[in-house]
Amino acid sequence: MNNIGLEHYLILSAILFSIGLYGALAKRNAIVILMSIEIMLNAVNIAMVAFSRYIVPEQLTGQVFTIFVLVVAAAEAAVGLAIVMAIYRNRETIESTDIDLLKG
Repeated sequence: MNNIGLEHYLILSAILFSIGLYGALAKRNAIVILMSIEIMLNAVNIAMVAFSRYIVPEQLTGQVFTIFVLVVAAAEAAVGLAIVMAIYRNRETIESTDIDLLKG
């Protein structure tokens, strides 16, 4: 029977981060971009907890940092969605290429 090791978690983390990076750079919808950033943050969380579990299992440093990242991600989602809703009310679109609020 195969045991799941650190490499498996890091591969999963890299795949999730790559998916998130693709979504953040290639998509035009602001909601999809925000979700892609959340996927990237969760990929980093998986890597931190995996390193913490396999490198220093007696300490909880990875888990503590993950809690901080989750709090920041929740705040980022709330502020990001509020900004998207405000832009949608003014422009009636959430396509990132159509948002040019700083232009005259």
